[in-house]
Amino acid sequence: MAFEIGVLFALGALIGWGFGDFLIQRSVRKLGDWEPLLIITAFGAVALTPFVYGEIHSLVLASDYSFLVLLGASFVIFLTAIIDFEALRIGKIAVVEPVYSLEVPVSALLAFVVIGEVLEPLHTALVVTLMIGILMVSMRSRHFSRRVWLEKGAALAALAALFQGTTNFMVGIASRETSFLITNWFMSLFIALVCAFYIIMHKRTHKLVQHLNENKRLLVTVSIFDNIAWIFFAAALTLTPIAIAVGISESYIALAALLGIIVNKEKLLTHQKFGLLLALLGAVTLAIVY
Repeated sequence: MAFEIGVLFALGALIGWGFGDFLIQRSVRKLGDWEPLLIITAFGAVALTPFVYGEIHSLVLASDYSFLVLLGASFVIFLTAIIDFEALRIGKIAVVEPVYSLEVPVSALLAFVVIGEVLEPLHTALVVTLMIGILMVSMRSRHFSRRVWLEKGAALAALAALFQGTTNFMVGIASRETSFLITNWFMSLFIALVCAFYIIMHKRTHKLVQHLNENKRLLVTVSIFDNIAWIFFAAALTLTPIAIAVGISESYIALAALLGIIVNKEKLLTHQKFGLLLALLGAVTLAIVY
């Protein structure tokens, strides 16, 4: 029963991230990277505080490595978020999202190295298919024999995916060491404090308040979707194997990319469309059979 509930949580993360990334792109293109990240994480920290208040004292005084695990996961996810937001700001979401499929092999590799999970031949073939699709959707040139120009945001998205694969694994470990709620609360608080420090040091607090007043609905909506997705994902990691939770939730790239094409009317070249289809099919199939 626990496994089935974990799968449902992973599906919830899929939906939350799909709509969340789509809304994040709108936010960062209007407001930049730091302000939306501050609002999203501050929202999560405040909303979760009543549910974890009783655990905070014991976490600080814990004699094990729980605090260090949470600190490490928070630092990695902060780097991931900044790179992710910038990739979404400058790139097409239909191009950026499939590149995030790199999270799957990165998470699988960490699972293999650290806890001994082994990819079967079918899984390996799907990962290779996914990589080919990512390469095609990221290239701008119509002729592969000529100089290759990468789409804006694709390189940053690839870097973000490498960090995200690591983050997925660390969030799983942190959630099992503590709880999925305390993990999300700690990460949100850490990132919110870093962002607040940056904005204060750059004397942008007045602009932050102004942007918040002008974009309340967008920022509140994206905060709800993104925080729910991370809570569901962390919960799934405590109930199912990390590789399965990542595989299922990774299918959010299909939803986000399709939203970019349908709603934003993003235009892709023929080979990019084929690459997008190949990448999405590889990710979704991997999510099903992994």
